[in-house]
Amino acid sequence: MKVRRCMSVFFEPRETTRFDLGSLLSGGNGLVQTRCWYALAPHLAGELAVSEAEMATVGTYGPEQWVTPGQGEGADTGLDPLLQRLLETGLLISDAPANQDHRDADERYRALHWWPLAAVMHHAARWDGVDSVDSMQRLGTNTVAGLVQHCGVPPSATIERDGSGPDLALPRQPRQALDDLLAQRVTCRNFDTARPLSQVLLSQMLERVFAAQGISRQGEGVEFLKKHTPSGGSLHATEAYLLVQRVEGIAPGLYHYRPTDHALRPLPTPEQPLEEFASKALAGQHWFAQAPVLVIYAPRIARSHWKYRNHPKAYRALTLDVGHLSQTLYLSATDLGLGAFVTSAINEVQLEQALGLQALEQGPIAVGGFGWRAAQQEIAEFDPAGTVW
Repeated sequence: MKVRRCMSVFFEPRETTRFDLGSLLSGGNGLVQTRCWYALAPHLAGELAVSEAEMATVGTYGPEQWVTPGQGEGADTGLDPLLQRLLETGLLISDAPANQDHRDADERYRALHWWPLAAVMHHAARWDGVDSVDSMQRLGTNTVAGLVQHCGVPPSATIERDGSGPDLALPRQPRQALDDLLAQRVTCRNFDTARPLSQVLLSQMLERVFAAQGISRQGEGVEFLKKHTPSGGSLHATEAYLLVQRVEGIAPGLYHYRPTDHALRPLPTPEQPLEEFASKALAGQHWFAQAPVLVIYAPRIARSHWKYRNHPKAYRALTLDVGHLSQTLYLSATDLGLGAFVTSAINEVQLEQALGLQALEQGPIAVGGFGWRAAQQEIAEFDPAGTVW
């Protein structure tokens, strides 16, 4: 059997505090701190508690060269039980059939050319079954007063810097149509659940935001799309998956938008009711889940990393891409008289499972949506200028 280390792993020390009555009765403060190391490896399903001895053993193997245990530099044949656990957990990879699953997962990760820190952040930050609304309500941070009580006064909305001279006042310009459109861009938290969206409006929204406006072929198998939004490296790696709930002439369910054909491809529908699925996917944000159409922004990592291999800015560019698409969706919806939203408070794991996506290969970064606004505002919206309500 030959062994090597998994491609990427980081170790994090953590300290947890728990109440201990015995400590309090013996004159202590009643608090007990426990320290533990955790391994964060993006090819694994989750984080893993490890001992210092296990960390040291992992460090004796490299990620590229296969070695026979006991023959590699720094290896110790006396660590067989430790070695066995590390092979079973996937921090060490072997060529043995019993460790095939971990080896396959590590190989898939290697093939994607992630910058390791970005891979760990992307993988570890995914939610599964989180209800963010319930959490805010329990903490009292669902209101500004509660936020201030829990977190204190926030940093100022603007900053003052020491200047090298007097401020230069800039002339105000007459308002134009675009200025009025931008002023009406307000995140919608009140959708009309009784008014479906027309197929024409859905088509117009998707064509403006996600459709290919042109194709440039630079050689066999090398194509670049032109869209209405910029994209890192002109790669347009972000796919749009739709959860259609109320659109005339289109069956409710999950779809993949095909940007060159301007068409929707039906995907398997979740087993649970769509509104329940939407609310859970949106981490309990039921006001967003009521939108007639939800858009799941899911970048394809391989498309981006084809050019930006192991690049420290590649993931940042992908998040910028999603932001650009979201802003175009907001403006298009506002222009058509619709409300829109975007949120990154989502349960990525649930969406990956429903859409059949591999977490490190293609996964959701945000969810947006659009539809007709409700006639009355029941959930507060931030509209200080009163342009909508």
